[in-house]
Amino acid sequence: MQFTKFTDFGLRVLMYLAATPEQGVITVGELAGHYDIPKNHLNKVVNRLVKLGWVSATPGRNGGLRLAQAPASLKLGDILSALEGDKGLVDCDEPPCVLRGSCHLKRVLDIGQREFYAGMNRHSLAELVMPPTSTAIARMQFQPVAAH
Repeated sequence: MQFTKFTDFGLRVLMYLAATPEQGVITVGELAGHYDIPKNHLNKVVNRLVKLGWVSATPGRNGGLRLAQAPASLKLGDILSALEGDKGLVDCDEPPCVLRGSCHLKRVLDIGQREFYAGMNRHSLAELVMPPTSTAIARMQFQPVAAH
């Protein structure tokens, strides 16, 4: 199983914001520079995180992004599931599989996927940014940002 770049970028944004002091805000451009991610890709990710209610975005000159919920309340399985979407591990419809309706593979994989997300929910965003991660993110905050 491999997650999409969208999910990867979403996790990076959430981790950065979770490790940022509460009064601090950061722009999408700054995040793009820190992570060396194209700003247009990151805009899509941030928009999704805002719609999910996990990030708040304040427009304007002094605006930016901040985490909208406590990091301990954001469970990793829920984050991964929301960012990846509801698609299963296999698609029996495209291209159509001749075993569709007579095969246990999809059912078993769907169970495994649910169990994976449930297992990931034993971990929170707060856990992901414990040292040394938070230390590395703090160093990023004081480095010059590459333009994107």
